[in-house]
Amino acid sequence: MARYTGPSYKQARRVGFSISETGKELARRPYGPGQHGAERKGKSSDYGTQLKEKQKLRFMYGVNERQFHKTFLEAEKMQGIHGTNFLRLLESRLDNLVYRIGFASTRRAARQLVNHGHVTVNGKKVDIPSYRVKVGDVIAMKEDDKNLKVVAEALSKVTKRVEFINYDENKMEATYVRMPERNELNADINEALIVEFYNK
Repeated sequence: MARYTGPSYKQARRVGFSISETGKELARRPYGPGQHGAERKGKSSDYGTQLKEKQKLRFMYGVNERQFHKTFLEAEKMQGIHGTNFLRLLESRLDNLVYRIGFASTRRAARQLVNHGHVTVNGKKVDIPSYRVKVGDVIAMKEDDKNLKVVAEALSKVTKRVEFINYDENKMEATYVRMPERNELNADINEALIVEFYNK
C-alpha cells in the first residue's frame, strides 16, 4: 500500500481529529472535507466508530495499514494492556521520537530527516523511519547536519518535551529513557476501540 502524500489537513478533517496534535487543522473548518463536508451528519455504526478511531491513530503516526496492523500484532504478544502496548510501540518509532525531540516540527518532516540519513542512533546512521528505538538508545543529528536550517528552526519552536526523553542541548542529542505512560500520550485516542476493530 502506497504512503499517503496528500494534504494532512484533509486527513484530519475527514476523521475530525487533529493529527498534528496542535488543533490547527480544525480551527477554521471543524467539519469534513469536500463540497458537502459541513452537511454530512448522522449516527455512525459501531464498525464506523471503530474504523474512525483506527484511522485517527494511523494518520497521526503516518503509518500505512500493513505496518500499523503488524505493530498491533506485536503489541498483542507483550505483557500488559494490549492497547497501551500498541501506543508505546508506535511512540518508539524513530521518526516519531525525532519529532518528539524537536528536530522536526511535524512527523512527516521527521520521517524525511530520517529517510535522508541525517539521524543517528547510538552513533550509527539509521535511515529507516519505522526503526524501533529501545530504552537507553541515544538519538542525535549527524555531526555534519547539526547546523541544518530546518532543524534549527524546529528546535527554536520547542517549548516543552515529553518526560520519557532526556535532551542535551550542548550535544544536540536525546536519550529515550523509558517507555511512555498512557497518561503521557494523546487522551483523545480510544485504543480499546482499535483493539475491538481488529479482534472482530
